Amino acid sequence: MGASKTVFFSDNQNELATLFKALSHPARVAIIEYLLKIDTCICGDIVNELPLAQPTVSQHLRELKNAGIIKGTIEGTAICYCVNLESLKKFEVYFSGITTQLKNKCC
Repeated sequence: MGASKTVFFSDNQNELATLFKALSHPARVAIIEYLLKIDTCICGDIVNELPLAQPTVSQHLRELKNAGIIKGTIEGTAICYCVNLESLKKFEVYFSGITTQLKNKCC
């Protein structure tokens, strides 16, 4: 979607689309699952978990961080990543709303 077309949608719709886009790659889903499993880690740990090169993992981490799905803090020469709970709550609210709306409907 071109940048100029996003003005026709609400801030919430644009924010959700950014979050969904950031999760639209299986490597990023795997990164989130790994971070949830261990709570925090450094980039090197993630690289060891995925069958991808370090620069590729770094790019996926950058996309997740830019979308606000993960947070990263620099500790010495390492970056420790964790899942941003506030972003996950947005997913929960969105899908919970869909589920609630569909409860009384059938196809």
